[in-house]
Amino acid sequence: MVRSGIAAEAPLQARSHAGRWPSGQKPWMAQRLLLRRFLASVVSRKPSHSRWAPLASRALQTPQLSLSNLTGTPSQARSLYTTQVCTTTFNIQDGPDFQDRVVNSETPVVVDFHAQWCGPCKILGPRLEKVVAKQHGKVVMAKVDIDDHTDLAIEYEVSAVPTVLAIKNGDVVDKFVGIKDEDQLEAFLKKLIG
Repeated sequence: MVRSGIAAEAPLQARSHAGRWPSGQKPWMAQRLLLRRFLASVVSRKPSHSRWAPLASRALQTPQLSLSNLTGTPSQARSLYTTQVCTTTFNIQDGPDFQDRVVNSETPVVVDFHAQWCGPCKILGPRLEKVVAKQHGKVVMAKVDIDDHTDLAIEYEVSAVPTVLAIKNGDVVDKFVGIKDEDQLEAFLKKLIG
């Protein structure tokens, strides 16, 4: 009798967990997060100190096939080419990432607090990235989604989006809310660079 009770429960348990992932997660979410961290480390300003550096070198190797014996041998790592926009603009992943890449940065940082649902943010973001890229590394841009990082938005008193902060040596030195044209953005950056 107990045996039949166990047998009756097993299919029920299998059915209840079939096709579901813990806490709503999908397998591609973990892969996406890993890829974002990897790409952030590849384009970071200090790649030699990255904990992902060994992974980067292995991931960029491709096997080359030899026609004589059909064995795979790793080739030299492929070159990774990026545009200037990618090297001067990055997305903040979490609080410690913000602390490391913005507050502790030796380079002045423009922080764009935005949201996916914000129409003006979609206009200002690319415009700001373009102007930052023209500065050739004298300033970098951090993008913070307020829906993902509410704690940072509260800490920096962001009450409307888009809000852009100018941070130098860990201190907020200037701020604006709303859209600005390219000339106004260039003046904002020149004031930050000094």
